[in-house]
Amino acid sequence: MAAGGMSFAGKVALITGGSSGIGRATTLLLSKLGCSVAFGGRNKANLEKVAAHCQEARNDAQVLPVQGDLETDEDVKTLLGTTIKHYGKLDILVNNAGISGLGTIENTSLDLFDQIMRINVRSVFYLTSLAVPFLTPTQGCIVNVSSVNGLRSFPGVLAYNMSKSALDQLTRCVALELAPKKIRCNSVNPGVTITELQKRGGLNEEAYQKFLERSKETHALGRPGNAEEVANVIAFLASSDASFITGATLPVDGGRHAMCPR
Repeated sequence: MAAGGMSFAGKVALITGGSSGIGRATTLLLSKLGCSVAFGGRNKANLEKVAAHCQEARNDAQVLPVQGDLETDEDVKTLLGTTIKHYGKLDILVNNAGISGLGTIENTSLDLFDQIMRINVRSVFYLTSLAVPFLTPTQGCIVNVSSVNGLRSFPGVLAYNMSKSALDQLTRCVALELAPKKIRCNSVNPGVTITELQKRGGLNEEAYQKFLERSKETHALGRPGNAEEVANVIAFLASSDASFITGATLPVDGGRHAMCPR
């Protein structure tokens, strides 16, 4: 079912990393579909731009930008606390925020390894654990934004690969543990998606353009994806249309997960 046919009227969502990329696209989409949305990010100006876009798309949009850094436990607590204080409940948690970084087993620094794990795994674990008491009365759902790197191994981004495979394991464990509470938990696993992730992770403009060109060969559909395509799947998993799906890791990667060298 196309995301355009869904309705999230009366629902409250919390989205991390909502000021750019897939998080931004998800914030805009869920808001457009009637959801009240709280969304976090580090850049105040970008947060305010996304909030303005939501209100342009829907006059009565209920959006709450919350500035903070997921590496800081207090900011994680504040993100959830501010959401509950403002909206009074929580139906949907989208753990989207994540970072990448270049490095192999020979040259990945402990500082980079720790930073990637803190943001991509630890903050997700912590925020999810804090959210459970609020998702329980609503029989809500969790959608984690993982990566094809969680399903397949690629050299040169070791810590990122490890963080995403850990996130997929978290998704399955949480799905099983919270199923008695009727809380669903799933992951989307994007392939190369046109966002700022790779540039922030260390690729310069020339390397990034080569990376996108190479994506025509590494994805069966012959191109990288865009953030809106991933947001549509997140919306589906968060909707009642996915009421019998939990513990799934769903590739949104143009077929990349199914490919092997020939």
